[in-house]
Amino acid sequence: METENPREADIHGRGLAFPIRLGPAGLEESAGLRKIRESIRIILGTQHGERVMRPDFGCNLARLMFEPNNASTASLARYYVEEGLTRWEPRIELVRVTVTNDSVRATLRIDITYRVRATQRPDTLVHTLNLERT
Repeated sequence: METENPREADIHGRGLAFPIRLGPAGLEESAGLRKIRESIRIILGTQHGERVMRPDFGCNLARLMFEPNNASTASLARYYVEEGLTRWEPRIELVRVTVTNDSVRATLRIDITYRVRATQRPDTLVHTLNLERT
């Protein structure tokens, strides 16, 4: 990912880094495109009902744990990702969500292509969903 200028960081937002980590000056902060990517990961990793004041926040991917690794599960994962990101991340416009089954590793590979609304800058993110506990 390219480095961004400080002005872009202000446009896209700033806040605590995710996952939360300590740096030399205390809790680390993230900003700009990095903050957007972290927010996407938070949405992908949050199950409906986990947030008390926002029970419908997230995209419910954990619901697919232990489901068969087939086309139906991949389609449901794509639906959950599209629904969750469209609802909860207004700074992006989804371009494409592609889900690929990996039967050997019992995972789904989720490729997310999006465009940052403020700058029209394209970006991608890959998320792997384990379908069985290790």
